[in-house]
Amino acid sequence: MKEAAMGRSHRAKIGKDKLAEAIKRSREILEIPSDYLLGIVPASDTGAVEMAMWSLLGSRGVDVVAFEAFGNDWAIDLEKQLKISDLKIHKADYGKLPDLYEVNCDRDVVFTWNGTTSGVKIPNTDWIKDNRQGLTICDATSAVFAMELPWKKLDVITYSWQKAMGGEAAHGVLILSPRAVARLESYKPSWPLPKIFRMTKGGKLIDGIFKGETINTPSMLCVEDAIDGLKWAESIGGLKGLVKRSEENLRVLTEWVEKTPWIEFLAENPKTISSTSVCFKIVDPWYAGLTKDEQAAKAKDFASILEKENVAYDIGGYRDAPPGIRIWCGSTVESNDVRSLTHWLDWAFEEIKDKAKAA
Repeated sequence: MKEAAMGRSHRAKIGKDKLAEAIKRSREILEIPSDYLLGIVPASDTGAVEMAMWSLLGSRGVDVVAFEAFGNDWAIDLEKQLKISDLKIHKADYGKLPDLYEVNCDRDVVFTWNGTTSGVKIPNTDWIKDNRQGLTICDATSAVFAMELPWKKLDVITYSWQKAMGGEAAHGVLILSPRAVARLESYKPSWPLPKIFRMTKGGKLIDGIFKGETINTPSMLCVEDAIDGLKWAESIGGLKGLVKRSEENLRVLTEWVEKTPWIEFLAENPKTISSTSVCFKIVDPWYAGLTKDEQAAKAKDFASILEKENVAYDIGGYRDAPPGIRIWCGSTVESNDVRSLTHWLDWAFEEIKDKAKAA
């Protein structure tokens, strides 16, 4: 693209303008409140979450919701790294949610909106008080651009271009409410902060971060890719168009599950089934009769067959999740492709089943 800022510094005017454009387009597509800030930060969604936790937590007790791999990671960080003494972990197995109404929002709360590794999403935010005293920190990396988020219930929201829009990796996005900014400017953590986590100077927010003056050097190629994706999102109807596409993909898979006896959603409650990272468990009696190690091996064979046929890649369940399959159905995926995939899934399952019985 002739107007791309390839080979130019992110500190040059053209580089700053591109970063500011990515921020502006993101705000508009996501319909973020005018008093919220959005900035591009280092190290993907992980960096954005860690940046928020290291910078904002420690002044009061923390509740963390852990129902999949990344929520578990944040719980470990809070307990082992930040050593939050007043910490309550609300934990659930894969496929389930803990009782969210036991979460105390007068404490700080850390949670994932969508369980990328479990296929379970938060169904609503009725459990988050409007007059809460604590901050809500939401890892929304596989929810934004595909699900409606109630911004006013969330004080810190994080995501990455790679996960949300299928773009290039390494860059995170951090969104802050006025309440989060007030915490940053009134509280100094007891632990040292790495440079890439520092959002204040002299007790005041470094607002340049939220205007495109990034903490470290971004890839202008990644920025251009993000802008291109945002332009596409605008062309299909913005947020409503994106959500509709993801929900249609889930509808296709739901219809397939309803008529297919060997497969079920990993999510136990239909209201919590993710429309992006859709996870499944194999329930065929033959498969259920295998040992856990044998099930894991067969699930791996299942994914390998599909990859060998150039049909689907990286479709195996997450390494810490129960053996099964996981299908990305975010907004960038076409529902016709998902429908075609279901036929291949049926074929691949019969292949591994027949080979096992013949052995």
